[in-house]
Amino acid sequence: MNKKISILGKTYQFNSLKEIMAKANEEKSGDQLAKIAANDVSERIAAKYVLSETRLSDIRENPLLSPKEDEVTKLIESDLDESEYAKIKNWTLSELREYLLSRDVDGETMLKVGRGLTSEMIAGVTKLMTNLDLIQAASKIRVITTCNASMGQNGVLAGRAQPNHPSDSLQGIQASLYEALSYGIGDAVIGINPVIDTSSSVKEILLMTKEVMNTWNVPTQNCVLAHVTTQMKAIQQGAPADLIFQSLAGTEKANDAFGINIELLDEANELIYKEGTATGPNRWYFETGQGSELSSESHHDIDQVTLEARCYGLARHYKPFMVNTVVGFIGPEYLYDSKQVTRAGLEDHFMAKLHGLPMGVDVCYTNHMKADQNDMDNLAVLLASAGVNFLIGVPMADDCMLNYQSTSYHDIATLRELLHLSPAPAFERWLEDMGLMENGKLTKRAGDPTFFLSQRGVH
Repeated sequence: MNKKISILGKTYQFNSLKEIMAKANEEKSGDQLAKIAANDVSERIAAKYVLSETRLSDIRENPLLSPKEDEVTKLIESDLDESEYAKIKNWTLSELREYLLSRDVDGETMLKVGRGLTSEMIAGVTKLMTNLDLIQAASKIRVITTCNASMGQNGVLAGRAQPNHPSDSLQGIQASLYEALSYGIGDAVIGINPVIDTSSSVKEILLMTKEVMNTWNVPTQNCVLAHVTTQMKAIQQGAPADLIFQSLAGTEKANDAFGINIELLDEANELIYKEGTATGPNRWYFETGQGSELSSESHHDIDQVTLEARCYGLARHYKPFMVNTVVGFIGPEYLYDSKQVTRAGLEDHFMAKLHGLPMGVDVCYTNHMKADQNDMDNLAVLLASAGVNFLIGVPMADDCMLNYQSTSYHDIATLRELLHLSPAPAFERWLEDMGLMENGKLTKRAGDPTFFLSQRGVH
């Protein structure tokens, strides 16, 4: 493969595919922190040009992290559809980009091609795409999954209800949950981040959320986002869990820092299908985010976009119900400002969709980042236009437990109205039955959590 190019009389020589991939990446503070980023715009352009002429077979034959050293690489390799890969292995990344953006190529065809692509190939083509390219390409792909209910259909924007509480108060969580439901949010999942990572606390929260679902016949699924081992203990103790959750990283070493490995994920996978309470085939919820590998010094000098793509290669092995990136949660060390957060959100959504994943995004930022709520509004509109499966809703866009800013319940409701999108089909029918939605729009009852208290015993 070619590693050298001359532009306007200056020659750029790269030492490896790893270096080309890193320097072709759009500007990210995390890559700069790792000292692998391009030195300037000219070097970035040169790296992009060399990368564009790189063949898919070159990428496979020059692994950034050997499968002999890393179980994530090994899994991604073993899951590759060899027949699909054989059809396209001689394409350059430039040719792949043009193919994916062609008006003659639909989402179903893109998903088929995606099965023949490794995560590094998907990351590579992402680096050659503009923000609009990422939106256009992702918007063609629909990934429909089913836990208890289904989401991902064309024209659907689901919402995760995230009614966190700073002390895991069941009453406080339930009050916030009722507000979410009153705005039509919670069709993706009722998902709580616990303060207390114990099996007894997780079980209590799962019991409470399941009681709300059963009392009101809510067609959704529940999940508590504790460590996977804590959830496993709770499920073994009889906790009613529809989904099992875990954060993922893109290298074996980084996953070790999370306290997980593929063997453990396989064990959890067997448990949720054996003892979980869901009725459908998709029972995993994975969360990712650019920069996590660098934070644990487990990045192996690989850029954070490529590492994020590798998370999706790991996730697709388990056929999850939902995946999301917490795009601005880790902090400005990895994504410095709103421009970088916006780019990362669009990159992550596209890469996950091409992996065949039901991708959502936590449109968020930390308070010490150079971003504000208007920036998040902009990104939410872009992602909704790109066909994102779901967004995350927290009260007033301010998570009082995790101490970061996201999108609110009413933000997601506004996006649906603005872009003529709907909740998941079964959930929309439930909202209509409850008098919270009519003719595709929320009614005057919407946004009032006391509605559920006043109606107690009626349904």
